[in-house]
Amino acid sequence: MERVAEVVKRLQAGDTPAGRQKRPKLLPDRHPNRDFFIADILDWALKNDRPTMEHPMFGLSKNPDHRIRHYEHNGRKITIKPGADGLATIWDKDVLIYAVSQLIEGMNRGRPDISRTVRLTAYDLLVSTNRHTGGGDYDQLARAFERLAGTRITTDIKTNGVRQREGFGILDAWKIIEKNPADGRMVAIELTLSDWLYNAIVAREVLTISRDYFRLRGGLERRLYELARKHCGHQARWMIGLELLHKKSGSTTTLKEFRRLVKKAAASDALPDYRMQYDREADQVVFHNKEAARALASRAAAN
Repeated sequence: MERVAEVVKRLQAGDTPAGRQKRPKLLPDRHPNRDFFIADILDWALKNDRPTMEHPMFGLSKNPDHRIRHYEHNGRKITIKPGADGLATIWDKDVLIYAVSQLIEGMNRGRPDISRTVRLTAYDLLVSTNRHTGGGDYDQLARAFERLAGTRITTDIKTNGVRQREGFGILDAWKIIEKNPADGRMVAIELTLSDWLYNAIVAREVLTISRDYFRLRGGLERRLYELARKHCGHQARWMIGLELLHKKSGSTTTLKEFRRLVKKAAASDALPDYRMQYDREADQVVFHNKEAARALASRAAAN
């Protein structure tokens, strides 16, 4: 009887193959009503640095990963060594995107105090990256800082024409500079970015990304969007062999499983700005720029 009751409960909740197909493509906007300051932040262009969009430096799973990774492509090499808390994940990267966006906005406004040490408010970061703001979410944020500081990078990739001569953390350091006296939650935080990342910012080696990036559900989806934005950009389309896409994504699955996941991502059509298509005969993936496709369709209709 208990098993029957559980099945009925799932059916009522829509947990069936048909119901699961109706699952929203993107996470909900968790903060539709924002205060004035947060609304001002969200008027800034969201920026992601090109070097980490190009190369797989972050884990795509939330499970702790302590494996050392080596990546080489077109003569460029990267070694990523996780810290005691595991490899920094692509969700941890939200912290960097927020910090990079702040610094670029400051540069655009001509602020004279730009440096690789950034002060930010934890609540603003959580809201701006579409996260919840409960007590556990502040704890998760602290763990993200630890993974970013603990993950060590060795690479010959230059930023702003400068090659880092030694291993470095994605974050050099972080500290809480103010806590809420009522509950002890972090309020203000100070982050010190690595010279490698800061050099990329100073040289404006960044790209504007969609705010819906923070609403993507899976780590692979986020990584596929990054690669599409970096390589397809404003072109009509970009093609890449599945094996090379597997390598550039940083996925640790088998090629067979990766192919299945890519097909699933293409079918869901959740990526902002781009549509994916898997070409079975060529075993490659084609990314189509949705805006370019709409423009072509509009011109064709006009003619």
